[in-house]
Amino acid sequence: MKDFPIPVVSLDALGARRGPDSQPAEEDGFDYLPLPSGMHTFDLPRMPEAVDPAATAAAIAALQAVLDGLQGWRFGEGANPVFDFSALPADALAVVNEALGQGEVSAIVRGTPEIHVQETVFTGLWRVQALAAGGSIVADTLEAGAIPAVVAAVAAATPRPPTDHALPPLIDGVMNAQPVLHELCAAARAHRSGDPAHVVNLSLLPMTPSDLVWLSAALGDGSTTVLSRGYGNCRITATAVAATWRVQYFNNDDKLILDTIEVTDVPDVALAAAEDFADSLLRLTEWVATLQQGLEDEAGDV
Repeated sequence: MKDFPIPVVSLDALGARRGPDSQPAEEDGFDYLPLPSGMHTFDLPRMPEAVDPAATAAAIAALQAVLDGLQGWRFGEGANPVFDFSALPADALAVVNEALGQGEVSAIVRGTPEIHVQETVFTGLWRVQALAAGGSIVADTLEAGAIPAVVAAVAAATPRPPTDHALPPLIDGVMNAQPVLHELCAAARAHRSGDPAHVVNLSLLPMTPSDLVWLSAALGDGSTTVLSRGYGNCRITATAVAATWRVQYFNNDDKLILDTIEVTDVPDVALAAAEDFADSLLRLTEWVATLQQGLEDEAGDV
């Protein structure tokens, strides 16, 4: 599980003009904020390092059991299928982890135990580990779905704000944060699971630095942080208000280019899509067959 090292920085205001003779001449020297330039594409994980053939065979069997268990399951319907890897021997588990690789999305759900989530390169298949206070792994699973159930469950369990929601003291420079907070709390009280997202784009509002500081304090900190490394980077942080998330997009230079707050079950940017999951099943089937063929070839060389 990787840390979330993206720093939060202020977004410079960018203006735009239209019409004849409205564009600045090249010598004006405008310095545009660069947008993300790299996009992650699918790459198969590397072949596992040579290990005991028995460990490789056990890993292949575990992955085949996943494929078998997903037959007939329709993405997004019912509970997420979960496959327990806790009983796998350490050497076989290492092969499984290497064979699944690491995808774009990771998450931490703080608490006891602390939950670490890492999407595999097969979109919609997630490694989920529960860690005790000392860091030892107490549960180790592979879960299929748009997002592991624990991420959505913790957000859903966050209490809705009361109408008399206690506010932090105002600080100098606060201008527009109070009506924004009122809008968000009203949306959170009205939100029901499955509702469309209610999005407030802070980047388009006349928010002062003090507004942003006060609004963050008023919303509080939740227990979940998600990082998506797709097109640029996106940091998604649960607040202490039910179904309310801070969603911040950064370019390749770690400059904040879009700052929003979403009232939703889980922001769409963190979710795997059904079409990608269907593709993942095909790729995983081919990958398991490749691993099996490699094991048989190695046995034939002995």
